[in-house]
Amino acid sequence: MELTTGPGRRPWSGLLPDPGPQRVLAAATLVNTFGSGMFVTSSALFFTRVIGLPTSQVALGLSAGGVVGLFAGIAGGRIADRWGARSTQLGIMLLGTLFMTCYLFVHTFWMFIVVACLTAAVHAANPASRDPLVRQFGGERPAAYRAYLQATTNLAIASGALLAGLAIQLDTREAYLSLLIGRTLAFVGCALLLLRLPGPPASPAGARTKRRGHWVALRDRPFLAATLLNGIMEMHYIVPTFALPLWIVDHTQAPRWMVSVVLLLNTAMVASLQVYASRHVNSTEAAGRRMLWAGFALFSGLALMATAHGPTAWVAAGLLLVATAVYTVGELWHAAASMEYSFGLAVPHAQGQYSGVFGFGAGVGEALSPTVVAVLVLSWGRPGWLALGIVFLVVGALCRPVIAWTHRRYPPTGRGGETPDRDGEPALVG
Repeated sequence: MELTTGPGRRPWSGLLPDPGPQRVLAAATLVNTFGSGMFVTSSALFFTRVIGLPTSQVALGLSAGGVVGLFAGIAGGRIADRWGARSTQLGIMLLGTLFMTCYLFVHTFWMFIVVACLTAAVHAANPASRDPLVRQFGGERPAAYRAYLQATTNLAIASGALLAGLAIQLDTREAYLSLLIGRTLAFVGCALLLLRLPGPPASPAGARTKRRGHWVALRDRPFLAATLLNGIMEMHYIVPTFALPLWIVDHTQAPRWMVSVVLLLNTAMVASLQVYASRHVNSTEAAGRRMLWAGFALFSGLALMATAHGPTAWVAAGLLLVATAVYTVGELWHAAASMEYSFGLAVPHAQGQYSGVFGFGAGVGEALSPTVVAVLVLSWGRPGWLALGIVFLVVGALCRPVIAWTHRRYPPTGRGGETPDRDGEPALVG
């Protein structure tokens, strides 16, 4: 893979972009997501063992934070469009530092609810406000750079989780507090790196949007349709971490340690193959094809998982490995397509709000996925696996017609660096 930091720069190949904005933004992403992986992995234990809250109250607080986060993503993207993504990102990192520090002083349930909602808002607003920077510094191959950032994110979260595992093994108050402090320092480190990014370029269209206060994304019906389909497809992320472990332990003869093996296989494939899987996904038409492929791969993987019920231990283990590999390919294709949707279907001067709305759809899908997957897979068994696979297959097949609808509604000059009309919005047709 080769990336560039802009016109006239030498392409690079290897593990790092050339020195410049791309490398700075990648480093900031690495630091922040490492801290996130470190704390998220241990947060439930921190809340119960250090703060002393019962599990039911922790679950309620996190659920409240999840609801707040759904709307905070839209607001964060909107603010980034109006006031600049770099400034917004710096503000979010500073707020993250402040709110994470507040956990040191939490000792009641209601204090926990407030801080959980505040930190969830920061977590949700971060990607929506960062995406305009990704568009700005994406270089000559923005799709490849976005895939690189996604792979960086996956690797950083996994590394943070491994470090958290050491603290969990110690299981002391000091160990959990060190992870909280580490997460706080990650916010600070990310902010310091973001200071090295150049300021935003002048944007007349953005200025018009700022004056008139348009919510372009919420009136873009083709984009909302694509967001809905992507939100349904997002439900597949819960399968490797929730449904599959329970299926292996309770419904197959495979050894229990296969739970760790399939999760490791999934994580390794996602971290190492995301950039490769995103090659040539540089248009919304290509993203539509990848969604179709993703639906087929997810269906195939789920069907193979269903067949692991019944065979002997080693046959079941082999089926689970093949199923996880096939399923993860579908996950990679979907991730590549969804990244292109989030950028390729957006009006450039409103990238933040488009990313926020797109993230809202993904968040709804993720919130519903435990219930939907539990009912289909864990209650219905084999027919449920196939039913869930058919859902993904149908959604993948519908994505290409939605893209065609988008292109009929918007002329070729309507998106992606194209010429907006006199109101700062793409011209609609039909």
